[in-house]
Amino acid sequence: MHYLLELYSPKPAWLALDGAARQAYFDRVGAGMAALSGMGAEALAMGAIDGGKLHAAAQQFYAVWRFPDGAALDALLAGIAGTGWHDYFDTVNAAGTAVDFPGHLAQLAAV
Repeated sequence: MHYLLELYSPKPAWLALDGAARQAYFDRVGAGMAALSGMGAEALAMGAIDGGKLHAAAQQFYAVWRFPDGAALDALLAGIAGTGWHDYFDTVNAAGTAVDFPGHLAQLAAV
């Protein structure tokens, strides 16, 4: 399995949009999700980041996605970029394949 963690905050361009323009943008984003869902892209969790937690991220929001393969992950990243998302949101992506806890410790040990 492949995973994507997005961390993002609105840019001034987003804050300048009125409610109708934001809804029109959301409608466009939603229309593109059907094809990505058909590829196996699965949104696991999304929400606001709790800035009161130890070592909290600076961004305001997060999304966690799961994919059956790298092609589906790449398709979502391309789809997100194609909507103009990065014009409106400052985004940090972390993506990779999943390993279990001992496997991750081995990754850390190998660095």
